[in-house]
Amino acid sequence: MKAFQIYSGENTITKVEVIEYKEKLVLKYAVRTVNSVIASLNKFFAFAECEGLKIKTIKEQRQIFCPEEKELTKDEYSRLLAAAESKGNKRLNLIIQTICGTGIRVSELRFITVEAVKKGEAAVLCKGKRRSMFIVKALQKKLLRYAAEQKIESGYIFITRTGRPVSRTNVWRDMKNLCKAADVNPDKVFPHNLRHLFARVFYGIEKDIAKLADILGHSSINTTRIYIISTGTEHRQRMENMHLVL
Repeated sequence: MKAFQIYSGENTITKVEVIEYKEKLVLKYAVRTVNSVIASLNKFFAFAECEGLKIKTIKEQRQIFCPEEKELTKDEYSRLLAAAESKGNKRLNLIIQTICGTGIRVSELRFITVEAVKKGEAAVLCKGKRRSMFIVKALQKKLLRYAAEQKIESGYIFITRTGRPVSRTNVWRDMKNLCKAADVNPDKVFPHNLRHLFARVFYGIEKDIAKLADILGHSSINTTRIYIISTGTEHRQRMENMHLVL
């Protein structure tokens, strides 16, 4: 409201002026930010009994492809694992594989226990919902071998020196430290992007978005759609392969 007051100055506020302000915001900010400003203005106009000054928010079409600079590729994922191994950080190597191999959130690593790994299935509780998550045999063997090497007989597998579960901050920081050795853009490297990679690979095989939503623990399929959108290059290639321009 202060920013709008500075913009309008001493002038009598008209709807045209409000629309012009909206157009200036569009040139500077993201759609969500502009819509937040519009919502605030509209609430003020309603309070001031100036309903005629209220304007519409911007409708944004759902994004059909994602920027390539934001999505982690399988090759980059492999390079991150190789970098973690070369640095002798076996725990980080396995954390990355566990997140990417199961699709769990980094905050859900605490459910990866010796007992769960032996069973090949973890019961994950997050946001008031409980779901079962399978641990594939290859990952199961690696985790049990790691637990044996670290003399972890029960409970959490991924722990700090004090025996506490690793934190999201530690994993985030350690992954960022791999970027230079792995030759991967740091903007792509964070735990949640591993979930996106899992989702894209799973959907590429199964083509079942409802099942993927259940695996990821999403309440809405619309959230899952964000995870599986292709890159601009992939989208362009599919259009080229249609061969509809003769």
